[in-house]
Amino acid sequence: MKIFSIKTIGLLVSGLTLTMAAVSQTAFKLPAYEKYQLPNGLTVYLMEQHEVPLISFSAILPAGAINDADKHGLASLTAAGLQYGTRSYTKAQIEEQLDYIGADLNTRATKEFTAISAKFATKDIDKALPIIGEVMSAPTFPATEFEKEKTRTLALLEQDKQSPRRVIGSYWDHFIYGDQAYGNSISGSPASVGKLTAADLKAFYQANYAPEGSAIAIAGDFDTKLMKLKLGRMFSTWKKSGIAQKASAPVAVAAPTEARVLLVNKEDARETTFYIGGLGIQRNNPDFVAIDVVNTLFGGRFTSMLNDELRVNSGLTYGASSRFAPLKNSGTFYITTFTANKTTAPTLEKAVEVLNKLHKDGIDEQSLASAKNYVKGQFPPGYETSGQLAGLLTQMFWYGFNESFINNFQANVDKLDLAGAKAIIAKYYPKDKLQFVMIGKAAEVKPIAQKYGKVTEKQIKEDGF
Repeated sequence: MKIFSIKTIGLLVSGLTLTMAAVSQTAFKLPAYEKYQLPNGLTVYLMEQHEVPLISFSAILPAGAINDADKHGLASLTAAGLQYGTRSYTKAQIEEQLDYIGADLNTRATKEFTAISAKFATKDIDKALPIIGEVMSAPTFPATEFEKEKTRTLALLEQDKQSPRRVIGSYWDHFIYGDQAYGNSISGSPASVGKLTAADLKAFYQANYAPEGSAIAIAGDFDTKLMKLKLGRMFSTWKKSGIAQKASAPVAVAAPTEARVLLVNKEDARETTFYIGGLGIQRNNPDFVAIDVVNTLFGGRFTSMLNDELRVNSGLTYGASSRFAPLKNSGTFYITTFTANKTTAPTLEKAVEVLNKLHKDGIDEQSLASAKNYVKGQFPPGYETSGQLAGLLTQMFWYGFNESFINNFQANVDKLDLAGAKAIIAKYYPKDKLQFVMIGKAAEVKPIAQKYGKVTEKQIKEDGF
């Protein structure tokens, strides 16, 4: 009988784990689902998953901040207001009945859409679904509940301006997109939110919430045939609106013609928080996976080029990263970090230096292999639960990609070589005419900012972004 040492056994187990992980990645496919449309135009995705007695619900509706016009914050408050009360339930009844069965319900607005998500036990399906259905299709927006939410929102907006990291994204979007719809702040500002009324929420709902152009996805432990009957009854009173759905695409954003800097003055700031970048990609970009691999190496994980240079090697910041923020019809790319006032200059210099190095030197074979393995390892766990799968289906609906994103993911990662990575860097990473947003003490930051482009200055205490 052959006796193995503990070290040998450990190596065998480790090898088996890696082999199983590789098999799992190779075999990972999007589980079977059914897609159909209700008579009112609502698109439905159903995916049975019987491993756990839970059901997850996801909905997406064309009612985001891009539809706010000049009433910034309206989409966000309307999304919150879906839970203020419905045709058959008061706000208290919604909360009490869902709490009693341990169900979760969340409603929120994003830049482009409103998202609704819920999770509940299979045995409680007939208690949870009717509430969720009315939240979507029959909210009443009572004025008393709206005023309470408005007061809370105004207080949060005031607090947010005390934290540059909470608001720099809104400054960035408005700086890049300008007065076009994608420049709208999701949260709004004290001035814009302060003018809103419950009647505005009702009008926004009527103008933007419709079964046509919307989708729901349900994943979990249920029977498809019975679920179809329940959904048919649940949405039978939600009629086609006849609304000509607004195109969610703002006018195409032109590439920057010059380097620019937005400097937001915060007099008491001891740190400078900044974004550096420019235009990015749409979510359905065919190079999405390859871009993800390259960005993982550049600034998408802790052991990235940016974090190594700005944190590990130089100690200039606690962390630096980069991100592509894709939307349905546009997107941005940015490097982000923050640093003490006294290290603002070298941190900016180092961040730009790392971006230039990416363009000049590219990446090597060993680094690319590391990034590819990391991305493949992170991928399957992101789509394991019924909630993740339901969310994926509604994202597929909204952004216009299909299951090939999942089914071909590993193959698309594996086929990326050095030449392909070089092409991705040249095509999608900005090099010249960089755009900067800096929030800090202007008296100290402005002389530094002027080195990077034409400076526009704002005061953080000013309303809006």
